[in-house]
Amino acid sequence: MAALQRRRLLGVSGLSRTVRALSGMGCPLGSGLAEAAPPPKAPGEDLPSPSHDPHGKNEYDLLVIGGGSGGLACAKEAAQFGRQVAVLDYVEPSPQGTKWGLGGTCVNVGCIPKKLMHQAALLGSALKDAQHYGWNIAQPVHHTWSVMAQAVQNYVKSLNWGHRVQLQDKKVKYFNMKGSFSDPHTVRGLTKGGKETIVTAENIVIATGGRPKYPMHIAGALEYGITSDDLFWLKESPGKTLVVGASYVSLECAGFLTGIGLDTTVMMRSIPLRGFDQQMASLVTEHMESYGTKFLKRCFPTKVEKLESNRLQVTWKNTDLGTEETDSFDTVLWAVGRAPDTETLNLETVGVKTNSETGKIIVDASEATSVPHIYAVGDITEGRPELTPTAIAAGKLLAQRLFGQSSELMDYDNVPTTVFTPLEYGCVGLSEEAAVQCYGSDNIEVYHAYYKPLEFTVAERDATQCYVKMVCLRERAQRILGLHFIGPNAGEVIQGFALGIKCGATYPQLMKTVGIHPTCAEEITKLHITKRSGLDATVTGC
Repeated sequence: MAALQRRRLLGVSGLSRTVRALSGMGCPLGSGLAEAAPPPKAPGEDLPSPSHDPHGKNEYDLLVIGGGSGGLACAKEAAQFGRQVAVLDYVEPSPQGTKWGLGGTCVNVGCIPKKLMHQAALLGSALKDAQHYGWNIAQPVHHTWSVMAQAVQNYVKSLNWGHRVQLQDKKVKYFNMKGSFSDPHTVRGLTKGGKETIVTAENIVIATGGRPKYPMHIAGALEYGITSDDLFWLKESPGKTLVVGASYVSLECAGFLTGIGLDTTVMMRSIPLRGFDQQMASLVTEHMESYGTKFLKRCFPTKVEKLESNRLQVTWKNTDLGTEETDSFDTVLWAVGRAPDTETLNLETVGVKTNSETGKIIVDASEATSVPHIYAVGDITEGRPELTPTAIAAGKLLAQRLFGQSSELMDYDNVPTTVFTPLEYGCVGLSEEAAVQCYGSDNIEVYHAYYKPLEFTVAERDATQCYVKMVCLRERAQRILGLHFIGPNAGEVIQGFALGIKCGATYPQLMKTVGIHPTCAEEITKLHITKRSGLDATVTGC
């Protein structure tokens, strides 16, 4: 009891700071690594060892609910300290019946299969370019969905198995069960067959992530539509596809579907890539249109019906024209946002507070919830970037604070990210809009350039949307607030520059950096034209 009371001294003191939902969107909230007081321990104090009750009651130093990136990282890190750790994970099948193994969204229905299918689309473009470089490509070139899907799914299954093996190697107990709180230290686990196991733990981490939303107000949406939870596990081609939404999930999926030769339409009610720099977002969609993706802008669906041919007839309204239109598709993919997976956790019983609007769990800077010894990491938490690397880092740091000597908190400022559309968009730091909002337009200098990748020249590819801009403070030091890049391999480009910006790099420092010639990333080291000047920012020569 004394140990429990000491741990309750570490309870939530309120949100120490508001963290942006997407890194780089909003005012900076400080830099460097925040420090938290180390957990107090009496001399010789240690956490209790696990015990096993023959009636099925287990006790652990740490129980993680959720087997995704953040949860697994936290569990494995805690095990490194010799603690007794358990992971409880269960995948509720999607409304269409799709299910998968251990590893969470990123591994099974997110980053990994998405990037592989994006690569399939890039290869299609490369085949077209190849002819300009002297390769004789037999025509017509045809893509077979089932071959790609099988290869991607096999790889994902290998990752599922890999996670199981890692947990076993680190002596982390794995429960394939759905969990719900019985009290602040007790979780009731339920198997698919209805078998119950009671698990108790000194510390509990919630890391159940989120699942795609269905627009339940639209007739036929649930019955006939799919989400990204289903797309990557389809055995056969989705055919002519309508993707509803303007999120990065929507645009990435639409991009690779177009790239492998499918008739693809994006329907978006408002702006694309909300929360990202809007000039860059417009360039992304412009390129997608030139690439072959169709867009129904300022439109929203009202119903989905199944025809005798098994095709899906979608009815929608155009808000600009005030008209109602219809078309038929083979597949309707909903990409209208994600919701935290908290429904079965029974959070209200133990007093874990959530945001009434988003449903996400409210945490402080140490990832602590409103209940001492209950923590949350990853997409399920309010105000955190919905990104795999941040969940992993936050999970590891949490374990180090709980069981190691660390007091280091996760720093959510200047987190880089990339949207894997046909022409990729990578960014780190503030958008131009956010920088102006924080510092005022008179205090912001934006350096920019339109450039043409060397690879595009021989292939005669349009480079109209290849663009880079750097947002700086307009002062002597000219600290870089944000960097935005659209072009090939954007993720690789931004990852390198992210370190400098994280360390407070300035425009003069970057100008002293020698570029690697001839690369797209080199264009960043040559930025010299400002938006304020009004000069043509098109790069000429090499």
